[in-house]
Amino acid sequence: MTPAEIGVETPHGLARVHLHTLDDPRGALVLTHGAGGGVNAPDLVAATNAAQSVGLSVALVEHPYRVAGRRSPPRAPVLDATWISVLERLSSRELVDLPLVTGGRSMGGRVACRTADETNAAGVVCLAFPLEPPRRGSKPQQSRLDELDAVRVSTLVVQGENDPYGIPPPGPSRQVVVVPGDHGLKNDPGAVVEAVRTWLATAVPAGRTR
Repeated sequence: MTPAEIGVETPHGLARVHLHTLDDPRGALVLTHGAGGGVNAPDLVAATNAAQSVGLSVALVEHPYRVAGRRSPPRAPVLDATWISVLERLSSRELVDLPLVTGGRSMGGRVACRTADETNAAGVVCLAFPLEPPRRGSKPQQSRLDELDAVRVSTLVVQGENDPYGIPPPGPSRQVVVVPGDHGLKNDPGAVVEAVRTWLATAVPAGRTR
């Protein structure tokens, strides 16, 4: 089925949402892309298939900078404000009263982690979370683990075993599944489907929230 496309006006431009809706879904998965990619990335396609197989509708969100044809993302506060605006729209209209699991690929997963409280996320899915940014000169290696640790709801991280950005550790509410491949998560889409499907089957509360 061809997804429906809707435009959502945000404080930072027009976002585009690709909606894969089911009849009587038990929840929804809302995902966004990596920094320079789009919503057709193999791991996002795999996660979409996994979610639909366990009764969840899916919304794939393109940030305004990508809709406008740019590859370089804006600063984190702009990304976060845009994401929150899109989630507010979806939760009040197209996905009203459904528990929403949020997430995304690489940069998109970071956005979902930082905004999990504001978007009232029922869970978070991170595909290829970029744990350690590239080292610059003699500066010590940095880590973005604090963004994952700040998430207070159940979280899934799917990471390639050879990801140059590193592999996050599991946590009290965080499951980490390592699959074949690198940061692109292209080597074994079936493994990504299975990881996301298994986690979603138990992590998402069934039924509408009201």
